[in-house]
Amino acid sequence: MTTRIDCDTCVVRGLACHDCVVTVLLGPPPELTIDDDERRALDVLADGGLVPPLRLVEPVPGPVVESA
Repeated sequence: MTTRIDCDTCVVRGLACHDCVVTVLLGPPPELTIDDDERRALDVLADGGLVPPLRLVEPVPGPVVESA
């Protein structure tokens, strides 16, 4: 499985970019794909205080409202 990181869709873009591992390591890319092993490695580095954690917050779809 992979994680697709699209900074353009991140809900906290601009607010949390300065403290996100993507920006620290790569600068703000338009889109990045990392696999599960890479994601775990980033989590280990963040847990050890070596890099900030991934701050990606993806929007969730709103409720579907059916009209009568």
